[in-house]
Amino acid sequence: MQNAECRIENEELKAARPFLNSAFCILHSAFIFLSCTAPRNSQTTVIEFWGLGREGEVVAEMLPEFERRNPGIRVSLQQIPWIAAHEKLTTAHVGEATPDVAQIGNTWIAEFVTMRALEELGAVRVDRSDYFPGIWATNVVGGKLYGIPWYVDTRVLFYRKDLLAAVGYPTGPRTWDEWLDAMEKLRRARKSNYGILMPTNEHEHIEVLAMSNGATFLNADGTRGAFREPRFRDAFAFYVELFRRGYAPKVSNTQVANLYQQFAQADFAMHITGPWNVGEFRRRLPANMQDKWATAPLPARDASAKMGISFAGGASLVVFRASTKKAAARKLIEFLSEPAQQVRFYELCGDLPARRSAWSAPALANDPHFPAFHTQLERVAPFPAVPEWEQIATTLYQHGEATVRGAMTPQAALADLDRTTDRILEKRRWVLSRSPAQ
Repeated sequence: MQNAECRIENEELKAARPFLNSAFCILHSAFIFLSCTAPRNSQTTVIEFWGLGREGEVVAEMLPEFERRNPGIRVSLQQIPWIAAHEKLTTAHVGEATPDVAQIGNTWIAEFVTMRALEELGAVRVDRSDYFPGIWATNVVGGKLYGIPWYVDTRVLFYRKDLLAAVGYPTGPRTWDEWLDAMEKLRRARKSNYGILMPTNEHEHIEVLAMSNGATFLNADGTRGAFREPRFRDAFAFYVELFRRGYAPKVSNTQVANLYQQFAQADFAMHITGPWNVGEFRRRLPANMQDKWATAPLPARDASAKMGISFAGGASLVVFRASTKKAAARKLIEFLSEPAQQVRFYELCGDLPARRSAWSAPALANDPHFPAFHTQLERVAPFPAVPEWEQIATTLYQHGEATVRGAMTPQAALADLDRTTDRILEKRRWVLSRSPAQ
């Protein structure tokens, strides 16, 4: 019985031997494969990159070239809607879950520096002289660089050149006096219902007027409002006067039914807006209007300057302090900052390049509507580098709107604006008073 059992076991082993041999070969091959590939995987650095809005989508088309040129680095891209971006980034910082590199609005940089969320970027290799000075300045806080401009945004004057030519300003007004003169002549000649559209719930119009007049908004150390100072007071008075004289309608942007149709129908002849509207004007204005509109830098306060000052907007690339892959993150920023990549980015999404040299690309150089932006970008200024600025800007338009609609006098509005701003900056004063530097 025992011998029979042994014979049965031997027969079973013989039958199983081919299977066992095959299994051994498979395991052996797998071992060799893993042994050969393990070193490569262990040497690959994966960096997490958060891109915002449309930019976060199109940048995916640029990353394969970066990875080809940097075979030891792979980029994990996460696209975040702009509307949720600020909250997600601040929550990530509090939860110690920030990405390695991210795109952020350049008006957010001061806030994230205050939170000690960002790494200094002095080691990033880019040609600083190739950037517009005002744009570069938005990335500097306390004399230290925390962001590299990725794309830029500002405001210029869009105008009906046929209507302005009819009243003597074929290339647009160059000073505030010419601006007022043009709007008065448009009204007298009944060329348009209004000279300009300046929605009352948008703070940018007040800001660019104030910047053009040399206003600083806040005091020197950014701890109190400076809205009753003469330069801001005069700019605010000019803004209010445009409505008082009937040159601008007292409407918010939600009350504008169709901006492009109203522009074509001469409801207004001028509008201060940004680069995205170049494409929108081309798409939405009728064919017979395409040779009747143009762009120009903002009018200067007076003839002592070539143009007014607009604000330095756009987005920057930053590295978070918590990143353990800072060298690889800086390489990605350097790649996306190359002039050729800046041109590629413009072709993909229409965002204007932060590098001056990229503006020589035919797509921009040969377009009749972008030279005004290029010119204006040489004279832009950053907003005050305080985390509370966006809250202050909202308060600014609210007081401007109240004044335009007659609910407040200009003097009362500016006094209250200073008081409100001082309350907003109360915590900043408290922190600075306890700073060792103080």
